[in-house]
Amino acid sequence: MNIPEWTKPALYGAVAGAAALAVVGFSWGGWVTGGTAQKLADTATVAGVASAMTPYCVAQSKSDPRSVEVLAELKAAQGYNRRGVIEKAGWATPLGAEKPNTELAKACDIALAAS
Repeated sequence: MNIPEWTKPALYGAVAGAAALAVVGFSWGGWVTGGTAQKLADTATVAGVASAMTPYCVAQSKSDPRSVEVLAELKAAQGYNRRGVIEKAGWATPLGAEKPNTELAKACDIALAAS
């Protein structure tokens, strides 16, 4: 089969255009791969759950009989140790869960520091 001579430049142009479109799309167009989209969705889900559960954690801190002791320990703690104090107190453990939620503990720490 004979391919007309004029198709060669057209095919090269199409390939170059597709490559340029991919570079521009992924660099400046906001395109992402499926794996990156899944990671972003997972991160947003965790942040949303922590945000929704923060009032529960703050309520737990107010109803805990040891809240004065724990809040004093929380004020004395620094950095990531603050999260551990909240987790150890059980304030960041949602109902029905066995382990504390780390993101909830971080959000609760911020909310307790603001109040």
